[in-house]
Amino acid sequence: MSNLRYFDAAAVKEPVQSPKAAIHTEFLRTGRINRPQQWSVEEKRYLTHQEVAARTGRRLEAAGKVTHERINGFHASIRFPKLIFHRTLSGRPHLGYCHVTTARTTFAKFDDVRWSFYIANFFSDIGDDDQFFEKIKLGYSRMYFAVATALDAEEGKLTLNRTVHENGLLFRTRDPKEALKNVLLLGACNEQLRKIINSL
Repeated sequence: MSNLRYFDAAAVKEPVQSPKAAIHTEFLRTGRINRPQQWSVEEKRYLTHQEVAARTGRRLEAAGKVTHERINGFHASIRFPKLIFHRTLSGRPHLGYCHVTTARTTFAKFDDVRWSFYIANFFSDIGDDDQFFEKIKLGYSRMYFAVATALDAEEGKLTLNRTVHENGLLFRTRDPKEALKNVLLLGACNEQLRKIINSL
């Protein structure tokens, strides 16, 4: 995938159109048929992978900020920290994901589960540690997902806690409303609030 090339579509100049004239009249008058001018390859401004990654990151973080505001605006008793950062995929800088928030909750038979919520600008399966995203589906679909995390004492970083649920995945959806509902359920502090959220 390293041979992907990107160009700035906004920088491509629109062909200059002459004022509309009746084609048959113009042909009878001049004997020529005017063809619309096509832009040439020389007018394209190609972007580096770093430029594409920077643009992708700005869009992902903007989406993350809006999502965080919506989550925290639901109910005064549900508040999540704002921990927004992004990563783009190696060799595919137009694809990436954004970390929105993290918290702790009681989940199924587990009393204390640390989890993180993400938005990605693609949809895929969750794989293993070597290749986290598998079977990436191309298109303009978003993916909202939350994963259980654990602190790796040796490496001093958060890793996927695969003992919780299905390979560490708490939920994954394309639907932003369903994602919001799932995050709120994870953050709800009591059963009464969970019932209210489930009724939405």
